[in-house]
Amino acid sequence: MRTPRAALTAVAAALGGLLLTSGQLAPAQAADAAPGVAAAELPDDAVFHNYPANVHSWVAQNPNDPRQPLIAQRIASQPQAVWFSNYRPATVTQDVAAVTSAAAAAGEVPVLVSYMIPNRDCGGASAGGAPTFTAYLDWAEDFAAGLGDGQSVIILEPDSLALTTCLNPAQRAERFNALADAADLIHAASPEARVYFDAGHSAWHSPATMAATLREAGILRSGDGIYSNVSNYRTTADENAFVQAVLAQLGDPDLRAVIDTSRNGNGPLGGEWCDPPGRRVGQNPTAATGNRLIDAYLWVKLPGELDGCDGPAGSFSPAKAYELAGG
Repeated sequence: MRTPRAALTAVAAALGGLLLTSGQLAPAQAADAAPGVAAAELPDDAVFHNYPANVHSWVAQNPNDPRQPLIAQRIASQPQAVWFSNYRPATVTQDVAAVTSAAAAAGEVPVLVSYMIPNRDCGGASAGGAPTFTAYLDWAEDFAAGLGDGQSVIILEPDSLALTTCLNPAQRAERFNALADAADLIHAASPEARVYFDAGHSAWHSPATMAATLREAGILRSGDGIYSNVSNYRTTADENAFVQAVLAQLGDPDLRAVIDTSRNGNGPLGGEWCDPPGRRVGQNPTAATGNRLIDAYLWVKLPGELDGCDGPAGSFSPAKAYELAGG
C-alpha cells in the first residue's frame, strides 16, 4: 500500500501547498512519493468472522425443514462477507461498527464488501449505488468510521473495474478516482484495514488488461491487493494462476490477492454467471493458502443468495443453498 493521496495532500499543504488545484500531487512530488506503512498482512491462522446473515435466519426459523441440517452444516457454519449494498448513509457507521465490534470481541477478522459505487453493475441486475460521487465519498467516509482499530478485509466495489462498458472516458476517470479516494478514506480511518481492488476473474479480461486498469484506478497508491471471482464460479486453480499473473504485471511486491471460493466447487457451467444449476460451494474460507501472494480464500458472495435470474438479486433461496451445499 502506498501513502494515501489524502495523506500526501495534507503533508504537501503543510509544507507550503505544493499541490495542483485538483488536489492531486504535482507530477514531481507524485513520482517521488515514498511508500506508506502497509496494513499488517493476514496471518495464516487468521479466523474470519461469521456474522449473522440471511442463511442463519432461515436455519433458525426452519428447524423442521429437511434441507436445514445440510444448509446449517455446510453453509451457515462458515464465515462469509457482510455486504453494504443499501444506501443508508444515516446508519452506515453504526452498521459497520456492529460487524467489526462483534469480530473484535471474538478475536476474528471481518470481511466487509463496499458495494455503493454510482452506476453500479452498469444498470444490470444489481443496479443501484450512491446517487452521486460526492454522496459516495461521504458514504465511504462514514463506512470507514465504523471499521475501528482492528484488522479487517475490505472488498472494494465488486465489478467496478472489470465492468466499465457503460462508462465514457470522463465517467471512467471519475469512477476510478473515487475508488482510490474511498480506499484512502478507509486507510486513514482504520490503518489495519486491508483494501482489495476488483480484478474480475480469469475468464473475463487478460492479466495485462486488468493490471493496466488497476494501475489507472490507483492501486499502486491506495490498495493492499486485488480480489477475483466475486460472485462467479471459476475454479480456484484458474484464479490462483490469474491473480498471480495480474500481480506480476503490476510489479509491486507488497500487493496480495484474495479469491472468492464461495460457489466454485464444481467450477463454472460454460459462461453462465446467473444462478447456473448444479454448482457447489468451494473451499472453506481460510488464510492458510500455502501461497504467499494469496492472502485468503474467502466466501464473498453468500451461497444461497441469488444473482438475479432465479429471483431478485441478493435474495436468499433455500433451494439454491441446498443445491450449493450438495443436496
